[in-house]
Amino acid sequence: MTGFTDDERRAVYRAIYERRDVRSHFLPDPVPDEVLSRILDAAHHAPSVGFMQPWDFIVVRDASVRRSIHANFECAGKRAAEVYQGEQRKLYDGLKLAGILDAPVNICITCDPDRAKGSGLGRQTDPSVALYSTVCAVQNLWLAARAESLGVGWVSILDFDQLRQTLGIPQALTLVAYLCVGYVSEFRPRPDLEEKGWETRGDLASVTHFDKFGVHERTQPG
Repeated sequence: MTGFTDDERRAVYRAIYERRDVRSHFLPDPVPDEVLSRILDAAHHAPSVGFMQPWDFIVVRDASVRRSIHANFECAGKRAAEVYQGEQRKLYDGLKLAGILDAPVNICITCDPDRAKGSGLGRQTDPSVALYSTVCAVQNLWLAARAESLGVGWVSILDFDQLRQTLGIPQALTLVAYLCVGYVSEFRPRPDLEEKGWETRGDLASVTHFDKFGVHERTQPG
């Protein structure tokens, strides 16, 4: 295999820096099957400990199913709002936190922690690597979607027991991500929650440590 050209390398970093958690701006345009297949295949090529490939992808297009999940989201959102007070509550109430009905495709990603593939390699000492591997699949899908000019929004405000019943997900599987996917009218220059004043990106230097936790400056060997 050869190295990346300068243009190819820039394209990878562009997808990373321009990826957005999209809640608004979804268009009703359908996502072609071949495009959907490409982003799912990108997810399926994610790294996984022991090559276990613990993920499953549930593609949700049916409008009635999405309406049921949106009702789930609305109820869960009201409960989640109760922890916020004052100005933060006002800000929370003004946020659009899901595009379940706006996006033409929803994708639920699950993890099978006991999948036979990989023969348990790496899981004996850390069973949670199955979950981490599945999250890598989510990231692969997200970056591939951005390269396809598709927006993706991660919906975490849900009653997951109810979602499991709606989608017929076996109890042995772990629900990892519920994603809204579709073409958008624009990709904002900054993350939505940053633009709305909810949070800012932290400084890289403050979370980078050298040799020991808490050492933020690199020292010369010896």
